[in-house]
Amino acid sequence: MAGTTVSEVMAELAELEDPKTRAVNEKHGDDHGVNLGKLRALAKRLKTQQELACRLWETKDTAARLLAILICRPKAFERDELDVMLREARTPKVHDWLVNYVVKKNPHAEELRVAWSADPDPVVASAGWALTTERVAKRPEGLDLAGLLDVIEVKMQGAPDRLQWAMNHCLAQIGIEHAEHRTRAIGIGERLEVLKDYPASPGCTSPFAPIWITEMVRRKHSKT
Repeated sequence: MAGTTVSEVMAELAELEDPKTRAVNEKHGDDHGVNLGKLRALAKRLKTQQELACRLWETKDTAARLLAILICRPKAFERDELDVMLREARTPKVHDWLVNYVVKKNPHAEELRVAWSADPDPVVASAGWALTTERVAKRPEGLDLAGLLDVIEVKMQGAPDRLQWAMNHCLAQIGIEHAEHRTRAIGIGERLEVLKDYPASPGCTSPFAPIWITEMVRRKHSKT
């Protein structure tokens, strides 16, 4: 579907808008009403179109930005472009997809990880921590894991929600992936009690780090 215009795409997104979907999404801070399965189907039809993706992003519409993320070329963005995009991505789903589907695949990811982790904006900092969690799991070489635990121990409990969640994920990932730090990671979780009472859906693991770590390690061992 090369040659598709922004107005054509926006009209199609408007047709996919569903009030019930919007009501559910708005509870999570996401102001769009397009079913994500239908959004992905549209992206599959459009295929990769970097220029269209950039134009859709400029509309500032949440559904359009999610679609832009799905049809863009992640490696095509410059570092400063991604920095601006992340600071504009204030709804949780756009923020998460941008980090996971675009930034993680971009050659500037490590540079942005370092810069964002130290950013005074907690939403931006949460993206830096998400990238750090990715490295903890997949490329831990060169990371100061003990130093990360020091920061988490001091700052996680008082951090705003999005940043606290990202730090907690990093804490759990360190405990899950790195046996030498597991006891300390569980101990930090037990002392800080972050997300201890968070309601986990049936069949889902609690995000409370001590439970999360213990369960994921158990599953790993049960597979071996």
